[in-house]
Amino acid sequence: MSEVLMTSTEEISLSPMQPEESPDGVQSFLLVDDQENLQVHSESDFLERLNCADVAGVKVLSIFGYTGDGKSHTLNHILFNGEGVFFTSKSSSSCTVGVWAAYEPSLSLVALDTEGLFGATTNQNQRMRLLLKVLAVSDIVIYRTRAERLHNNIFQFLSSASGAYLKHFTPELKALSSRCGLDVPLSCLGPAVIVFQETTHTQLLGHGSKVAGHADMLLQRRFHDLGLATDAFSSVQYIGTQTVTPPTNYSELLDALRQQVHNTHTRSPRHPGIVFRALEALSERFCGELRDDKLNLDTFFREEYFTCSAVCLSCNIRCKNGMNHLRDRVPHMADGLCHYAHQYNNKVLICKRCYEGGREVTVVPKTSASSDNPWFGLAKFAWSGYVLECASCGVIYRSRQYWVGNQDPESSVVRSEVKHVWEGSDTFLTNHQNAAQRVLDGMNYVIQSVSEYSTGPTKAVTAWLTDQVAPPYWRPNTEIMACHGCQKAFEEAERKHHCRSCGEGFCHLCSSHRMPVPERGWGSSPVRVCMACYRQGGPPETNSQVCKAEPHGLIARRVAEVAQSTLDIVSTAVDYPLCFVKDVARPDYWVPDQDISQCHQCSKVFTPVISKHHCRACGQGVCGPCSTHTKPVPSRGWDHPVRVCDQCNDSLADSL
Repeated sequence: MSEVLMTSTEEISLSPMQPEESPDGVQSFLLVDDQENLQVHSESDFLERLNCADVAGVKVLSIFGYTGDGKSHTLNHILFNGEGVFFTSKSSSSCTVGVWAAYEPSLSLVALDTEGLFGATTNQNQRMRLLLKVLAVSDIVIYRTRAERLHNNIFQFLSSASGAYLKHFTPELKALSSRCGLDVPLSCLGPAVIVFQETTHTQLLGHGSKVAGHADMLLQRRFHDLGLATDAFSSVQYIGTQTVTPPTNYSELLDALRQQVHNTHTRSPRHPGIVFRALEALSERFCGELRDDKLNLDTFFREEYFTCSAVCLSCNIRCKNGMNHLRDRVPHMADGLCHYAHQYNNKVLICKRCYEGGREVTVVPKTSASSDNPWFGLAKFAWSGYVLECASCGVIYRSRQYWVGNQDPESSVVRSEVKHVWEGSDTFLTNHQNAAQRVLDGMNYVIQSVSEYSTGPTKAVTAWLTDQVAPPYWRPNTEIMACHGCQKAFEEAERKHHCRSCGEGFCHLCSSHRMPVPERGWGSSPVRVCMACYRQGGPPETNSQVCKAEPHGLIARRVAEVAQSTLDIVSTAVDYPLCFVKDVARPDYWVPDQDISQCHQCSKVFTPVISKHHCRACGQGVCGPCSTHTKPVPSRGWDHPVRVCDQCNDSLADSL
C-alpha cells in the first residue's frame, strides 16, 4: 500500500467523529483525547458542557470492552432511549477515540464512553493508562463483551485494573478527598463492576439455576481459580443476555444499573465538580509519553504506566516511585544494589558511629571544616589534607592527621555505600571538584585583607600570611629591609627567607644551607638555616630560653610552611589572564564564562564594565545586583557563606 494511502487510512480511523444531537438536546463531547490531554480546561466549563451546574450530586458510569463490541450502542440504549448521543459506526475501525462524556438527568449519571481495547490505533500504552484513570473516577463500570464464552483476558484485565488502582491511585485519591473535604475518602469507595455478556448461540453463565446470584458466584470462582483478585471493586456482578434475533434486550442490564445508582451503602452521589477535579488530578500525576511496546496480555496495566520513567545512570534500574513525584519533593528511589561507576563517583561515605546509632548521616570530603575561616581552612587543608565532617559528630577524619600511619577512613570512621545515580541529580558532586575554586575564593579574601600594601598581591599575600603564623623569634617581614647576612637591600619582588635557627631574614644565597633544628621544635628533618647558624651548629645562646615557650607558634608555622607553597602557586597564577585561572578552577556544575552572555536572572547583557559572577548554588552566571546575598551551600561543598543568586537565596530560605 502506498504511503499516501496509509496516511489517508490512518487519518480516517483516528479522526474523532461528532455524534448527532438527540431530540432532548443531549450531546456528548470529547473529555480526554487519545494523548491523555483534558479537552475541558475548567470545572465551570465541565459543568456547563454537561448541563448539570445546578445538580447537587451525580454518579459516574463508564464502559469498557473490546473494539467492535458495541459499547457506545449500549450506552445509547440504556441511557438515551437509543438516540445517537454517543457516535456509533459500522466501520471496522474504532469510532471512539479518547473519552467522551454526556449527562443523563433522570438517573443523575455522567456517562463516559471509552475507546475499545486493542483497537487499530497508535499510542496503545497511553490509552491503556487512560482507561484506568477513567475507572478510578467511576462509580459504576460496565465491561461489555460479545464473546460467546468469557475468556481469561477479561478476568486478567479486571484484576490488573484492581491491583493498579489500589497501588498507584489510592494515595492521589486520598489527597483529593482531603482537599475537597469529603467525609469518606474516594480511595475507599471502589467502583461496582457489571460484566455484561451478550451471546448468540452459547448459554449464559448460571443458565438453568434458580439460586439467586448463582451467576455472580460462578464469576467470582473464575477469578479464584485463575489466582486473580478484585479487591478494589465494591462488587462484581454478572448480567447476560442471549440475542438470537435482534434487537438486544437491555432490560436486565438497565435494572442492575438502576439498582447500583440507588445503592448508597458503598458509594454516594457527589458534586460533578469533584469528578472533574479527580480526573484533573490524576491527569497531572500520571502523564508523559510511553514507549509503544507490544503489550503483555498477562499484565494489562504495567508498572511503567504509573511509575517514574527515570533510570539509574549507573545500573539502568528504573525508579520505583510514582510519576511526577519530584513535584512533592520526593527523591528518586530504586530497589536493588547499584554498581560503582567512576564517571559518576557514586560511592558515598556514611558516619559509622551515627550508623551504629540508627541514623544514616552522609559525609563528604571537604577542604576545610565548617568552623574554619576561609584562609586558615585552606592552610589546614594544605597541611592536614581533606576533612570528613559529620553533621552530628563534627570532624571525624583528616587524611594527613599524622606524619605516618594514617588509617583509611573506611576501615575506621566511615562505611561506604554505592548509591543510584539519577539524571539531573547533584548528590555526588560534593567532593574535591570545587576545591580549586575554594582556593581562589580564599585568595580573594586574603588579597582584600592586605590591599593596603604597596607591593603587588603576589608577594604581599605571602609576607602577610607568614607574619600571622610566624614563631615569636622570627623577625617580621615588614622589618626586614636588607639581608641579615650580606646586607643587600631587598628588591620589591625578591623573596625573603627566614633562618629556622636564629629567625633573621636572609636572601636565598645566604640561607641555602639545611640542617635539623630540633631545639626550635622543627623535628629531625633538615630545614633552611643561615650560614652562621650552619657553622655554629644551632641557634645563638642568647635565644636558647625563647625556644622553650613557643611550641604553639611552631605548630602554626608548620601549617604555613606547606600552605605557603600552595599560596605561591595560586598567587603566581595572578600573572596569567584571569579567564585561564577561573576556567581551571571552575567546578563541574558552573557554566563556563565563555558561554555566559547575559545575566541568568535579569537577562542584562554583560559588558566589560559589568562583571560576571557565578552563583555557588546553581552555577549560573549572574550580575552583581542579582547576586547580593551570601549563604552556605553545604550540598555543593560550601560550608561558609558564599555568593548566591536571588532565586537560589529564596529557595535556600524556603528549605530551612
